[in-house]
Amino acid sequence: MNTTDKASNFAHEAGEKIASAANQAADALGEKGEQLKNAEQRLMKNCCGYVQDNPVTSLGIAVAAGFLLSRLLSAR
Repeated sequence: MNTTDKASNFAHEAGEKIASAANQAADALGEKGEQLKNAEQRLMKNCCGYVQDNPVTSLGIAVAAGFLLSRLLSAR
């Protein structure tokens, strides 16, 4: 086997390792994405339930948050 063949085989093996690592990373990111999506859905469900159970408190929180945001943004 000559040097060119060795270099070609080495490059091919390195490419396969990189592709394998990329696939593993993509799979891990896909799983994390699913977990984040599920967490967001649970949070929205909990938030909607809180608003339905405590409408006056929710309105007060919304007014306070709006007031604070307007003060922060108008100060600039």
